[in-house]
Amino acid sequence: MTLTEAAAALRRREVSAVELTLECLARIEKWNPELNAFITVTADLAMEQARRADAELASGMDRGPLHGIPVAHKDLFCTRGIRTTGGSKTFAEYVPEFDATVVEKLAGAGAVMVGKTNLHEHAYGITSENPHYGAVRNPWDPERSPGGSSGGSAVAVATGMAIAATGTDTGGSIRVPASWCGITGLKPTFGRVSKHGVLPLGYSLDHPGPMAQTVRDTALLLEAMAGHDPRDPSSADRPVPRCLPQEGELSLRGVRIGLPRNFYFDRIDREVDAAVYFMAYTAEDLGAHLQRVQVPDGEQLNTLAHITLLGEAAAVHEPYLRKQRNTYGDDVRTLLDMGRVIPAVDYLQAQRLRKRILGVYLDIFRRVDALLLPATPMTAPRIGQKQVEIDGEMEDTRIAATRLLRGFNLLGLPVLSMPAGFSSAGLPIGCQWIGRPWDEPLLLRIGAALEDRLQLRRTPPRFA
Repeated sequence: MTLTEAAAALRRREVSAVELTLECLARIEKWNPELNAFITVTADLAMEQARRADAELASGMDRGPLHGIPVAHKDLFCTRGIRTTGGSKTFAEYVPEFDATVVEKLAGAGAVMVGKTNLHEHAYGITSENPHYGAVRNPWDPERSPGGSSGGSAVAVATGMAIAATGTDTGGSIRVPASWCGITGLKPTFGRVSKHGVLPLGYSLDHPGPMAQTVRDTALLLEAMAGHDPRDPSSADRPVPRCLPQEGELSLRGVRIGLPRNFYFDRIDREVDAAVYFMAYTAEDLGAHLQRVQVPDGEQLNTLAHITLLGEAAAVHEPYLRKQRNTYGDDVRTLLDMGRVIPAVDYLQAQRLRKRILGVYLDIFRRVDALLLPATPMTAPRIGQKQVEIDGEMEDTRIAATRLLRGFNLLGLPVLSMPAGFSSAGLPIGCQWIGRPWDEPLLLRIGAALEDRLQLRRTPPRFA
């Protein structure tokens, strides 16, 4: 059941929040031992919140569409009185005395928290192969990666262990798992959603965002999560727009969609290429205008994003790395050590070029309303697979997975990842829509129109 469907059923009294929560907890008990999506399950708290939601709804108090909806939080979001590990040994016993702003907002909207989801250690990776809490497994094929770092959140949503979830995206960490698990995820404009109470990785790159089964569910989550927060210095003081597209709004008449001539379609799996172009032609059939555009050098943009993250992540972890070095897994410790030797001049030059490239993209968005790209160049690789073959060439799995994604963290632009179909092996394929700063409503409108037309959402067969 989607969030939108569950919210409607609650108000028709066809189901209760307690029943929804019990169903999610039963799924967690049944499937989490195999898929490892959760680090902490908060069953008692969830039942208490569900009973409260039912009582409030029965009395006429309606907090909005999330009231009584079971959600999961990536274990990077601080939760008062509940451990927040960051998927690490470093914070294995950390129990915050406060809630992250996003947790606070969703609780205020009446959401029911069923637990904290597993992730790549310190959110610094794309596989969710966690050396401390075990690998998260993809429900479409448990031998494959769900993506990361928000892998547990994606798996929880894909299997109905939670109806919706929170994630974070520093270099693709919402969009990779959304693509590989066949769900929807949104990296909002930088500053749209507060980072207060989210364990940091890259100060200027971290983007908290929603993950859900459908585009409309994602829109409802964003409306609840977004808004100015004085506790986060990077939080934008802008009103939260209506993000939920109108039901049955199928026309994209007049919407200008750009397809990059260079980089983003250069080296991708042929089935991914076909699926994304099918999305483009479907949008055209709904009234959109397609046009080719030349975008800035994607390799350079990725290099600048990589330098920025290496330096910022090393700065975040410097005090812990000095005192608790042995608590870090090998892959994350290696990346942090690399960041400690990044020259200051390289970091500063990256920030200078960052502004210049953003200006070029803003100029492109004077000619088009959104860009359509593949989310990842391939479908989910096998757990532990170090290299993948893409269109006849071997490539490092980690680099390949984020190649089409991480640049948009550097630019802070909003990006919607959504299902674009399935490979011949039955694995999900994802696409991404990039928009102007603060233009999430248009991206969600485009996504919802395509979702309505194509009906691509499916549940993993073994976990329906």
